[in-house]
Amino acid sequence: MSIREFIGNTFVAFIDISGFKELMKDGENAWNALDIFYQAGYDSIRNNNGRVEGLLVSDCGILFARNNDNNILQMLESLLNVVKIINNKMLESDYMLTTSIAYGEFKYQERIEFPGIGKHPIYGNAYVQAFLDNASGLPKIEPGFCRILRKNLPQEIIVGSPQLNNSPFNMLSERKGDKNCIYFYWNLNAPRDIEKFESEYKNSYSLKFSGMLKALKHPLNAV
Repeated sequence: MSIREFIGNTFVAFIDISGFKELMKDGENAWNALDIFYQAGYDSIRNNNGRVEGLLVSDCGILFARNNDNNILQMLESLLNVVKIINNKMLESDYMLTTSIAYGEFKYQERIEFPGIGKHPIYGNAYVQAFLDNASGLPKIEPGFCRILRKNLPQEIIVGSPQLNNSPFNMLSERKGDKNCIYFYWNLNAPRDIEKFESEYKNSYSLKFSGMLKALKHPLNAV
């Protein structure tokens, strides 16, 4: 699918496969992750009636919403729905993603191409902010999470406002320890599930830490 040129303000999502460097140690597993990622991205973009477009390159994706009607909420809704579909498809095969979304100026251009060479210039503050947040934002984004940067967010996007009561907006929430972002709990069905999920997610890290301690205290040569 070709991407039409775009210049304007919009929501941009940067998606990355969590732990892909580790997956590459097993070539078959890495290829399987990429295959599912590309297929999920292709299908979700193809089936959203042109409201969201994007590129998938290696283990990451860049998605953006088209402001056809200049409707801020519709643009974000379309993008969140695509993000949810891709994350769910990956999760079905035990792969996780990290997703950072930013709002602002974005520009995509098509250039003249030659055999063996493709040109896809991408510019804009929204793309840069989404990329930087995913790569080095603080607090560090955790596997499986999707978050929206508060910086430059339109006034319509206010957590708890009546116009955000319906899906997928009702799954937007603030998260303790992060004043810079709003989180999208794509994996849950109701806001009441968020607190329990956060507790279980936190416990999973505690179990991982306990496993490290056990390995250190009981090395193989001591068994």
